[in-house]
Amino acid sequence: MLENIRLSFQGIWAHKMRSFLTMLGIIIGIAAIIAIVSTIKGTSEQIKENLVGSGDNLVEVQLYAGEWEYYSGDSMTPDGMPMIDDDIKEEIMEIEQVAGVSAYRRGVMYEGIYYKDKTLSNATILGVDEDYFSVTGYVVTKGRFFRDIDREEFNKFVVLDTTAVSTLFGGENPLGATIEIMGETYVVIGVVEQQSGFEPTVESYYDWYTYYGEEVSGKIFVTDSVWPMIYGFDEPYNVVIKAKSTEDMTLAGRGTADVLNSHINIVDDGSESGQSYTYKSEDLLEKAKALQEVSASTSQQLIWIASISLIVGGIGVMNIMLVSVTERTREIGLKKALGARKKVILAQFLTEAAVLTSLGGVLGVGAGIGLAYLISNIAAVPVAISGAAILVSVLFSVVIGIVFGFIPSVKAANLNPIDALRYE
Repeated sequence: MLENIRLSFQGIWAHKMRSFLTMLGIIIGIAAIIAIVSTIKGTSEQIKENLVGSGDNLVEVQLYAGEWEYYSGDSMTPDGMPMIDDDIKEEIMEIEQVAGVSAYRRGVMYEGIYYKDKTLSNATILGVDEDYFSVTGYVVTKGRFFRDIDREEFNKFVVLDTTAVSTLFGGENPLGATIEIMGETYVVIGVVEQQSGFEPTVESYYDWYTYYGEEVSGKIFVTDSVWPMIYGFDEPYNVVIKAKSTEDMTLAGRGTADVLNSHINIVDDGSESGQSYTYKSEDLLEKAKALQEVSASTSQQLIWIASISLIVGGIGVMNIMLVSVTERTREIGLKKALGARKKVILAQFLTEAAVLTSLGGVLGVGAGIGLAYLISNIAAVPVAISGAAILVSVLFSVVIGIVFGFIPSVKAANLNPIDALRYE
């Protein structure tokens, strides 16, 4: 085998230009497949990160009234809705896929937040429990988080995110400052920001609004005990959970929703519509998978198209091997006259064809990786090189050499030694 490989490389080197042109179809086909697979894989990962968030694994579980997210407006919480206490949170924590859980209330304040002559409009106000900041990955940049005593004594303290601080205070130190919310004063005790390695790709206003729209004016955090003072009534809790892994998000979200729904003691609100209330988790992972399936389907079609060039390349290999058999007829006749068996001649030519196409496959892999990064730089498309695709491509190129080299090899092995020696 090693001798056949050595002879194959000698033959390829002796006819460099002819060998390169023969391999060109293989190179182009493999390069196209590698570039397509790498680009589609990178795009699929970006879809998953943009929807799910890399490393956060956070799932929002919210109350729905029928098919719409529950909004209380100026009404009170429906009787029978659970106040999410430590017992319910412990029940959620028993779900295998859940790593952390927090209950919170959320509202949007379109106006009514002031500091001196500055106004904060369209801000999100969250009434958070003691676990919210740790579960969602917020860290203190200035000041401190809330303490248990702040909840117990209903202290009118607020924590702001960096966006709200920038809007209200500019370059001024916010700690200890007093802001006004709906005519009541609150003292700023901390500034926080969310730690995340995820940076979404924003290519349109819609993308920007999707990922950053809620944070345009920033977020204001108060304790969940103080939150009703701002709005004048209680609000059902939402829940945010941290799954142990991205793949666990779906099961963690569904399990949490099931636990919360088991504690709802109402079927409808007594209205004519008979409105039902349920907790639901937004299954971003399933959305990502659906979009990835579309990308995968597109990539498969492109791969089949690119494979046509491999067939063309294989035909080229068959053609050149037939030429090689014709050119080396006397050599084959001499070997058979000296006792070489058919299988020896067959193995020699099959090896030569396989070496030729595998060399083309290796060059195609290199060209494909380069092409993938070139497309990435020109079109701003993410790339993820697939090791499996590289291995399969090289093995496939070897198979092409064996398949398309088989007929010429059989022809060489079946030559009559007398006729071969007489060939001019």
